[in-house]
Amino acid sequence: MQVTETSSEGLKRKLKVVVGADELGERYTAHLDKIKDQVQLKGFRKGKVPIAHIKKVYGRSVMNDVLQEAIRETSSKAIKDRQERPAMMPDISLGENAAEIENVVAGKADLAYEMSFEVLPEVKLADFKSLKLERLVSEVEDEQLEKALAEIAERNQTFVSEEGRAIETGDRATIDFKGTIDGVEFERGSGENLQLVIGNANFIPGFEDGLKGAKKGESRDVKGTFPAEYPVADLAGKDAVFAVTVKDVEKPVKSEMNDEFAKSLGTEGIDQLKSLVSAQIQRELDQASRMKLKRELLDALEKAHDFELPPTLVEREFEAIWKQVTDGLARENKSFSDEGKTEDEAKAEYRAIAERRVRLGLVVGEIGDKNKIEVTQDELRRALMEQARQFPGQEKNVYEYFEKTPGAIQELRAPIFEDKVIDFVLELVKPAEKKVSRQELFDSLEKATEA
Repeated sequence: MQVTETSSEGLKRKLKVVVGADELGERYTAHLDKIKDQVQLKGFRKGKVPIAHIKKVYGRSVMNDVLQEAIRETSSKAIKDRQERPAMMPDISLGENAAEIENVVAGKADLAYEMSFEVLPEVKLADFKSLKLERLVSEVEDEQLEKALAEIAERNQTFVSEEGRAIETGDRATIDFKGTIDGVEFERGSGENLQLVIGNANFIPGFEDGLKGAKKGESRDVKGTFPAEYPVADLAGKDAVFAVTVKDVEKPVKSEMNDEFAKSLGTEGIDQLKSLVSAQIQRELDQASRMKLKRELLDALEKAHDFELPPTLVEREFEAIWKQVTDGLARENKSFSDEGKTEDEAKAEYRAIAERRVRLGLVVGEIGDKNKIEVTQDELRRALMEQARQFPGQEKNVYEYFEKTPGAIQELRAPIFEDKVIDFVLELVKPAEKKVSRQELFDSLEKATEA
């Protein structure tokens, strides 16, 4: 095998690789020796077909396999010998001269092909200890805890019947109903003993308002209009009339925040309930703090590293982002002018985002490689279990998806790897801490996300 560099411009490389006809002949013979005992043709016993006859029947097919194997192995060896780090799979070109290619297949000429690829840039890592970061720290405030407890009480409120009560917002009505459009009943337009909390917007517009003032035992026709974007096309935008009979009217009773109520939720008492709720709020605050710090760190890493980016990687990332953006606009029936920008301005903006992602991906990867940061099988297993838990009753399908879908496990590995790298760098940076209120924390996170 002979390898010649024919072009080297920035991160782009082009090599010419020549595999001699003699080497191809040796590979061809070795391949025939591998299959001769397995070949079974009419008129011959298995393994007893003469080599000359095998060549006659399968020779061209075998040679094609030999050439593919030779290209795969020699291209890999050429890159390895040159200690190159391709950004993507190399592009292989055999040329367009049919006669030359035919001579190669016939074993009369050397195999010559060109290999084009981009290499990953050298990433010289910055001194992380020189980075200046600030961790925003927020603790649970009494007001937050009281608000959260009040919301729990509201979600778990009870209802009691009140004779002669007229339906108001917040009441729970038990009803039978039968819906029609232009006098014709429609599918799933009827029901019995439906419990409906008035004001929760659980029915089509107009329906809940039409029930207000009704009392137990009363029947009335209630009008409602299906939204234009309603998922059932035959009903979307249509006016409907519902014959409703009110079977019960219950007023809401706010739950008292005491030991009895706390125990009804499965806790030992009010103190434990407050402790659990406070811990949950603190986890949310800590998560927001980490998200803000992580974004700040990634911004700092991007500014601290300047190197040429592989054009193909940037283009691939841009195309993925651009497809998401344009598909989103199409679903909402919008254009870039609705966003206050031209298409060219949008492309420039999203290309900058693609460049940022590629740059940070290379930096994060280099930090992980240099410091031997790896994702363990236990970490992947826990992540897979977490994914499966999000689809109750379909856990088996989730496991099969990740087992059979190429690249699916990488979807789990990538964020774990990134977080481990982030934690490693933060240990070196040792961010200063600043205490802030919950509002200040989330305002800061929102501004960072928008930027």
